[in-house]
Amino acid sequence: MGSFKMRTQIYSGVNSTDHLKDCQLQKVLIICDPFMEKSGKVNLVTESLAAENVPYQIFSEVVPDPTIEVVTKGVAYAAALQPNAIVALGGGSALDTAKAVRQIYQQAEAGIHVQLICIPTTSGTGSEVTSFAVISDPSVNGKYALVDDAMIPDVAILDPEFTLTVPSNVTADTGTDVLTHTLEAYVSTDATDFTDACAEKAMRIIWQDLIQVAADGSDAELREKIHNASCLAGMAFSEASLGICHSLAHALGGQFHVPHGRINAILLPHVITFNAGLELNQDTPALKKYAEAARLLGIQAGTERTTVNLLIAGIQKMTKKMGIPKLITDLGIDATEFAEAIPTMAQAALKDKCTLTNPRSVTAKDLEAIYARIYRGGF
Repeated sequence: MGSFKMRTQIYSGVNSTDHLKDCQLQKVLIICDPFMEKSGKVNLVTESLAAENVPYQIFSEVVPDPTIEVVTKGVAYAAALQPNAIVALGGGSALDTAKAVRQIYQQAEAGIHVQLICIPTTSGTGSEVTSFAVISDPSVNGKYALVDDAMIPDVAILDPEFTLTVPSNVTADTGTDVLTHTLEAYVSTDATDFTDACAEKAMRIIWQDLIQVAADGSDAELREKIHNASCLAGMAFSEASLGICHSLAHALGGQFHVPHGRINAILLPHVITFNAGLELNQDTPALKKYAEAARLLGIQAGTERTTVNLLIAGIQKMTKKMGIPKLITDLGIDATEFAEAIPTMAQAALKDKCTLTNPRSVTAKDLEAIYARIYRGGF
Protein backbone atom coordinates (compact mmCIF):
# COMPACT_ATOMS: atom_id res chain seq x y z
CA MET A 1 0.00 0.00 0.00
CA GLY A 2 1.35 3.41 -0.97
CA SER A 3 0.66 6.81 0.50
CA PHE A 4 1.20 10.47 -0.30
CA LYS A 5 1.03 12.95 2.56
CA MET A 6 0.78 16.71 2.11
CA ARG A 7 0.71 18.12 5.61
CA THR A 8 2.01 21.60 4.83
CA GLN A 9 -0.38 24.40 3.90
CA ILE A 10 1.22 26.31 1.02
CA TYR A 11 0.63 29.98 0.26
CA SER A 12 2.35 31.37 -2.82
CA GLY A 13 2.64 34.51 -4.87
CA VAL A 14 3.45 38.17 -4.36
CA ASN A 15 2.60 39.43 -0.85
CA SER A 16 1.83 35.92 0.39
CA THR A 17 3.77 36.83 3.55
CA ASP A 18 0.58 38.67 4.53
CA HIS A 19 -0.84 35.25 5.47
CA LEU A 20 1.09 35.51 8.74
CA LYS A 21 -1.80 37.64 10.01
CA ASP A 22 -4.09 34.60 9.76
CA CYS A 23 -1.85 32.12 11.60
CA GLN A 24 -3.18 32.75 15.16
CA LEU A 25 0.24 33.72 16.42
CA GLN A 26 0.66 34.51 20.12
CA LYS A 27 4.43 34.57 20.64
CA VAL A 28 6.95 33.98 17.85
CA LEU A 29 10.59 32.94 17.59
CA ILE A 30 12.03 34.05 14.24
CA ILE A 31 15.00 31.97 13.07
CA CYS A 32 17.16 33.42 10.31
CA ASP A 33 20.77 34.08 9.33
CA PRO A 34 22.60 37.35 10.15
CA PHE A 35 22.13 38.69 6.60
CA MET A 36 18.35 38.52 6.86
CA GLU A 37 18.50 40.74 9.93
CA LYS A 38 21.21 43.16 8.72
CA SER A 39 19.66 43.60 5.26
CA GLY A 40 16.25 44.36 6.72
CA LYS A 41 14.53 41.48 4.91
CA VAL A 42 13.35 40.16 8.27
CA ASN A 43 11.32 43.38 8.57
CA LEU A 44 8.76 41.95 6.15
CA VAL A 45 8.03 39.43 8.90
CA THR A 46 8.43 41.61 11.99
CA GLU A 47 6.27 44.42 10.59
CA SER A 48 3.46 41.94 10.01
CA LEU A 49 3.80 40.65 13.58
CA ALA A 50 3.99 44.16 15.04
CA ALA A 51 0.82 45.16 13.19
CA GLU A 52 -0.98 42.35 15.00
CA ASN A 53 0.71 43.12 18.35
CA VAL A 54 2.40 39.73 18.40
CA PRO A 55 5.55 39.65 20.58
CA TYR A 56 8.59 38.09 18.93
CA GLN A 57 12.28 37.43 19.34
CA ILE A 58 14.88 37.00 16.57
CA PHE A 59 17.50 34.26 16.65
CA SER A 60 19.86 35.20 13.82
CA GLU A 61 22.87 32.96 14.49
CA VAL A 62 22.18 30.51 11.66
CA VAL A 63 25.30 29.53 9.70
CA PRO A 64 25.76 27.69 6.38
CA ASP A 65 25.66 23.94 6.98
CA PRO A 66 23.92 24.47 10.35
CA THR A 67 25.75 22.86 13.24
CA ILE A 68 24.68 21.02 16.36
CA GLU A 69 25.94 24.00 18.37
CA VAL A 70 23.69 26.46 16.52
CA VAL A 71 20.68 24.17 16.93
CA THR A 72 21.41 23.92 20.66
CA LYS A 73 21.49 27.73 20.96
CA GLY A 74 18.21 27.95 19.09
CA VAL A 75 16.59 25.47 21.45
CA ALA A 76 17.76 27.61 24.39
CA TYR A 77 16.11 30.66 22.79
CA ALA A 78 12.89 28.70 22.37
CA ALA A 79 12.96 27.46 25.98
CA ALA A 80 13.38 31.01 27.25
CA LEU A 81 10.67 32.52 25.02
CA GLN A 82 8.20 29.59 25.02
CA PRO A 83 6.70 30.52 21.62
CA ASN A 84 3.57 29.03 20.14
CA ALA A 85 5.12 29.43 16.68
CA ILE A 86 8.52 29.48 14.97
CA VAL A 87 8.96 31.42 11.74
CA ALA A 88 11.97 30.30 9.69
CA LEU A 89 13.23 32.85 7.17
CA GLY A 90 16.10 32.15 4.80
CA GLY A 91 17.67 29.44 2.72
CA GLY A 92 17.91 25.77 3.53
CA SER A 93 20.23 26.36 6.47
CA ALA A 94 17.71 28.55 8.30
CA LEU A 95 14.82 26.22 7.53
CA ASP A 96 16.72 23.10 8.61
CA THR A 97 17.85 24.83 11.80
CA ALA A 98 14.28 25.79 12.63
CA LYS A 99 13.00 22.27 11.96
CA ALA A 100 15.60 20.75 14.28
CA VAL A 101 14.99 23.41 16.96
CA ARG A 102 11.22 22.86 16.86
CA GLN A 103 11.65 19.09 17.03
CA ILE A 104 13.99 19.10 20.03
CA TYR A 105 12.03 21.78 21.89
CA GLN A 106 8.75 19.91 21.46
CA GLN A 107 10.36 16.70 22.69
CA ALA A 108 11.69 18.49 25.75
CA GLU A 109 8.31 20.11 26.46
CA ALA A 110 6.16 17.02 26.09
CA GLY A 111 2.58 17.55 25.01
CA ILE A 112 2.98 20.89 23.24
CA HIS A 113 2.78 21.72 19.55
CA VAL A 114 4.72 24.67 18.18
CA GLN A 115 3.53 25.83 14.77
CA LEU A 116 6.38 25.95 12.21
CA ILE A 117 6.05 28.48 9.39
CA CYS A 118 8.78 28.40 6.74
CA ILE A 119 9.49 31.29 4.37
CA PRO A 120 12.26 30.27 1.94
CA THR A 121 14.34 33.08 0.44
CA THR A 122 16.14 30.89 -2.09
CA SER A 123 14.67 28.49 -4.63
CA GLY A 124 16.51 25.28 -3.96
CA THR A 125 16.11 23.05 -0.93
CA GLY A 126 12.35 22.53 -0.80
CA SER A 127 12.87 22.24 2.95
CA GLU A 128 9.67 24.19 3.57
CA VAL A 129 7.59 21.06 2.86
CA THR A 130 9.89 18.15 3.71
CA SER A 131 10.60 15.87 6.64
CA PHE A 132 14.36 16.29 6.03
CA ALA A 133 16.90 18.44 7.86
CA VAL A 134 20.65 18.32 7.33
CA ILE A 135 22.76 19.17 10.38
CA SER A 136 26.57 19.31 10.54
CA ASP A 137 29.00 18.15 13.21
CA PRO A 138 32.28 20.03 12.63
CA SER A 139 34.09 17.87 15.19
CA VAL A 140 34.01 14.95 12.74
CA ASN A 141 33.57 16.92 9.49
CA GLY A 142 30.23 15.19 9.07
CA LYS A 143 26.73 16.01 7.80
CA TYR A 144 23.71 14.08 8.97
CA ALA A 145 20.42 13.85 7.09
CA LEU A 146 17.68 13.73 9.72
CA VAL A 147 14.35 12.36 8.52
CA ASP A 148 11.19 12.47 10.63
CA ASP A 149 7.61 13.25 9.64
CA ALA A 150 7.32 15.29 12.84
CA MET A 151 9.68 17.86 11.28
CA ILE A 152 7.34 18.65 8.37
CA PRO A 153 6.42 22.37 8.58
CA ASP A 154 2.81 23.39 9.15
CA VAL A 155 2.86 26.33 6.74
CA ALA A 156 5.06 27.29 3.77
CA ILE A 157 4.94 30.83 2.40
CA LEU A 158 6.42 31.15 -1.11
CA ASP A 159 6.77 34.89 -1.60
CA PRO A 160 8.96 35.62 -4.67
CA GLU A 161 9.75 39.07 -3.24
CA PHE A 162 12.47 37.45 -1.14
CA THR A 163 14.19 35.91 -4.17
CA LEU A 164 14.46 38.91 -6.49
CA THR A 165 17.90 39.97 -5.23
CA VAL A 166 19.44 36.50 -4.92
CA PRO A 167 22.82 36.57 -6.74
CA SER A 168 23.23 34.76 -10.05
CA ASN A 169 25.64 32.14 -8.72
CA VAL A 170 23.34 31.27 -5.82
CA THR A 171 20.35 31.07 -8.18
CA ALA A 172 22.33 28.67 -10.38
CA ASP A 173 23.49 26.50 -7.48
CA THR A 174 20.12 26.25 -5.77
CA GLY A 175 18.27 25.78 -9.06
CA THR A 176 20.51 22.89 -10.02
CA ASP A 177 19.81 21.41 -6.59
CA VAL A 178 16.11 21.51 -7.54
CA LEU A 179 16.86 19.64 -10.78
CA THR A 180 18.79 17.06 -8.77
CA HIS A 181 15.85 16.66 -6.37
CA THR A 182 13.48 16.02 -9.27
CA LEU A 183 15.66 13.43 -10.98
CA GLU A 184 16.58 11.60 -7.79
CA ALA A 185 12.96 11.47 -6.63
CA TYR A 186 11.90 10.33 -10.11
CA VAL A 187 14.21 7.29 -10.13
CA SER A 188 13.91 6.55 -6.39
CA THR A 189 12.83 3.07 -5.36
CA ASP A 190 10.01 4.76 -3.39
CA ALA A 191 8.71 6.83 -6.32
CA THR A 192 4.97 6.78 -6.99
CA ASP A 193 2.66 8.29 -9.59
CA PHE A 194 2.02 11.14 -7.15
CA THR A 195 5.68 11.96 -6.49
CA ASP A 196 6.41 11.60 -10.21
CA ALA A 197 3.76 14.21 -11.01
CA CYS A 198 5.43 16.76 -8.72
CA ALA A 199 8.92 15.88 -9.98
CA GLU A 200 7.90 16.09 -13.64
CA LYS A 201 6.35 19.55 -13.34
CA ALA A 202 9.32 20.89 -11.37
CA MET A 203 11.95 19.51 -13.73
CA ARG A 204 10.20 21.02 -16.77
CA ILE A 205 10.13 24.46 -15.14
CA ILE A 206 13.79 24.30 -14.17
CA TRP A 207 14.86 23.02 -17.58
CA GLN A 208 12.97 25.77 -19.36
CA ASP A 209 13.58 28.79 -17.12
CA LEU A 210 16.60 28.38 -14.81
CA ILE A 211 19.29 29.64 -17.19
CA GLN A 212 17.29 32.79 -17.93
CA VAL A 213 16.58 33.48 -14.25
CA ALA A 214 20.23 32.93 -13.32
CA ALA A 215 21.26 35.42 -16.01
CA ASP A 216 18.67 38.03 -15.01
CA GLY A 217 16.71 37.51 -11.83
CA SER A 218 14.61 40.67 -12.07
CA ASP A 219 11.64 38.93 -13.76
CA ALA A 220 9.25 38.40 -10.83
CA GLU A 221 7.02 36.04 -12.80
CA LEU A 222 9.87 33.67 -13.65
CA ARG A 223 11.24 33.92 -10.11
CA GLU A 224 7.85 32.80 -8.85
CA LYS A 225 7.84 29.81 -11.21
CA ILE A 226 11.31 28.72 -10.06
CA HIS A 227 10.27 29.21 -6.42
CA ASN A 228 7.21 27.02 -6.97
CA ALA A 229 9.31 24.40 -8.75
CA SER A 230 11.59 24.18 -5.73
CA CYS A 231 8.60 23.49 -3.51
CA LEU A 232 7.15 20.91 -5.94
CA ALA A 233 10.49 19.11 -5.96
CA GLY A 234 10.45 19.15 -2.16
CA MET A 235 6.99 17.58 -2.20
CA ALA A 236 8.34 14.84 -4.48
CA PHE A 237 11.43 13.90 -2.52
CA SER A 238 9.82 14.28 0.89
CA GLU A 239 7.77 11.22 -0.04
CA ALA A 240 10.07 9.41 -2.50
CA SER A 241 13.36 10.38 -0.83
CA LEU A 242 16.57 10.86 -2.83
CA GLY A 243 19.65 8.89 -3.89
CA ILE A 244 23.42 8.77 -3.88
CA CYS A 245 23.94 12.17 -5.48
CA HIS A 246 22.75 13.68 -2.21
CA SER A 247 24.54 11.07 -0.10
CA LEU A 248 27.81 11.90 -1.84
CA ALA A 249 27.11 15.65 -1.61
CA HIS A 250 26.35 15.48 2.12
CA ALA A 251 29.62 13.70 2.86
CA LEU A 252 31.66 15.97 0.59
CA GLY A 253 30.06 19.13 1.94
CA GLY A 254 30.70 18.05 5.51
CA GLN A 255 34.36 17.51 4.71
CA PHE A 256 35.12 20.54 2.53
CA HIS A 257 32.29 23.06 3.13
CA VAL A 258 31.43 24.02 -0.43
CA PRO A 259 27.90 24.97 -1.58
CA HIS A 260 25.57 21.98 -1.59
CA GLY A 261 23.85 22.80 -4.88
CA ARG A 262 27.15 23.24 -6.67
CA ILE A 263 28.38 19.85 -5.42
CA ASN A 264 25.18 18.21 -6.70
CA ALA A 265 25.64 19.89 -10.08
CA ILE A 266 29.14 18.45 -10.39
CA LEU A 267 28.12 14.97 -9.21
CA LEU A 268 24.81 14.59 -11.06
CA PRO A 269 26.11 13.55 -14.52
CA HIS A 270 28.31 10.86 -12.96
CA VAL A 271 25.51 9.58 -10.73
CA ILE A 272 23.13 9.30 -13.69
CA THR A 273 25.82 7.42 -15.62
CA PHE A 274 26.22 4.96 -12.74
CA ASN A 275 22.53 4.49 -11.94
CA ALA A 276 21.60 4.04 -15.60
CA GLY A 277 24.39 1.45 -15.94
CA LEU A 278 25.79 3.10 -19.04
CA GLU A 279 29.05 1.23 -18.48
CA LEU A 280 27.23 -2.13 -18.32
CA ASN A 281 26.12 -4.49 -21.07
CA GLN A 282 22.62 -4.70 -19.61
CA ASP A 283 19.99 -2.07 -18.93
CA THR A 284 19.09 -1.05 -15.38
CA PRO A 285 15.56 -0.14 -14.22
CA ALA A 286 16.75 3.45 -13.75
CA LEU A 287 17.78 3.72 -17.42
CA LYS A 288 14.14 3.63 -18.51
CA LYS A 289 13.11 6.27 -15.94
CA TYR A 290 15.94 8.61 -16.92
CA ALA A 291 14.93 8.18 -20.56
CA GLU A 292 11.34 9.06 -19.64
CA ALA A 293 12.58 12.19 -17.87
CA ALA A 294 14.66 13.13 -20.90
CA ARG A 295 11.67 12.81 -23.21
CA LEU A 296 9.64 15.04 -20.89
CA LEU A 297 12.34 17.66 -21.40
CA GLY A 298 12.22 17.30 -25.18
CA ILE A 299 15.28 15.06 -25.49
CA GLN A 300 14.78 12.04 -27.74
CA ALA A 301 17.15 9.72 -29.59
CA GLY A 302 17.01 6.31 -31.23
CA THR A 303 17.70 4.28 -28.09
CA GLU A 304 17.18 4.80 -24.38
CA ARG A 305 20.95 4.74 -23.80
CA THR A 306 21.55 7.45 -26.36
CA THR A 307 18.66 9.47 -24.93
CA VAL A 308 20.15 9.31 -21.42
CA ASN A 309 23.57 10.27 -22.75
CA LEU A 310 21.96 13.32 -24.35
CA LEU A 311 20.27 14.15 -21.04
CA ILE A 312 23.67 14.08 -19.32
CA ALA A 313 25.14 16.29 -22.05
CA GLY A 314 22.21 18.69 -21.65
CA ILE A 315 22.79 18.96 -17.90
CA GLN A 316 26.47 19.66 -18.46
CA LYS A 317 25.62 22.30 -21.05
CA MET A 318 23.17 23.95 -18.66
CA THR A 319 25.62 24.08 -15.75
CA LYS A 320 28.42 25.35 -18.00
CA LYS A 321 26.21 28.23 -19.19
CA MET A 322 25.65 29.18 -15.55
CA GLY A 323 29.35 29.08 -14.71
CA ILE A 324 29.35 25.87 -12.68
CA PRO A 325 32.61 23.91 -13.16
CA LYS A 326 32.85 20.20 -13.95
CA LEU A 327 35.50 19.39 -11.33
CA ILE A 328 35.45 19.85 -7.58
CA THR A 329 39.09 20.96 -7.63
CA ASP A 330 38.01 24.01 -9.67
CA LEU A 331 36.38 25.22 -6.44
CA GLY A 332 39.74 25.54 -4.71
CA ILE A 333 39.86 22.12 -3.05
CA ASP A 334 43.34 20.63 -2.98
CA ALA A 335 43.49 17.48 -5.13
CA THR A 336 45.72 15.58 -2.69
CA GLU A 337 43.50 16.39 0.29
CA PHE A 338 40.42 15.37 -1.68
CA ALA A 339 41.97 12.07 -2.78
CA GLU A 340 42.96 11.25 0.80
CA ALA A 341 39.43 11.96 2.02
CA ILE A 342 37.67 9.77 -0.56
CA PRO A 343 37.52 6.53 1.50
CA THR A 344 36.14 8.36 4.55
CA MET A 345 33.59 10.28 2.49
CA ALA A 346 32.50 7.12 0.66
CA GLN A 347 31.83 5.34 3.95
CA ALA A 348 29.79 8.28 5.21
CA ALA A 349 27.80 8.39 1.95
CA LEU A 350 27.15 4.66 2.13
CA LYS A 351 25.51 5.14 5.56
CA ASP A 352 23.49 8.18 4.47
CA LYS A 353 19.70 7.63 4.54
CA CYS A 354 19.39 8.85 0.96
CA THR A 355 21.38 5.82 -0.22
CA LEU A 356 18.55 3.52 0.87
CA THR A 357 16.31 4.60 -2.01
CA ASN A 358 18.95 4.84 -4.73
CA PRO A 359 17.74 2.86 -7.78
CA ARG A 360 20.98 0.87 -8.07
CA SER A 361 22.68 -0.91 -5.17
CA VAL A 362 26.06 0.55 -4.31
CA THR A 363 29.24 -0.41 -2.49
CA ALA A 364 31.84 1.85 -0.94
CA LYS A 365 34.06 1.14 -3.96
CA ASP A 366 31.32 2.35 -6.31
CA LEU A 367 31.06 5.61 -4.39
CA GLU A 368 34.83 6.02 -4.30
CA ALA A 369 34.89 5.62 -8.08
CA ILE A 370 32.33 8.42 -8.53
CA TYR A 371 34.34 10.71 -6.27
CA ALA A 372 37.45 9.88 -8.30
CA ARG A 373 35.80 11.22 -11.43
CA ILE A 374 35.15 14.72 -10.10
CA TYR A 375 38.65 15.97 -9.23
CA ARG A 376 41.58 16.83 -11.43
CA GLY A 377 43.91 13.86 -11.67
CA GLY A 378 41.30 11.50 -10.29
CA PHE A 379 40.55 9.39 -13.34
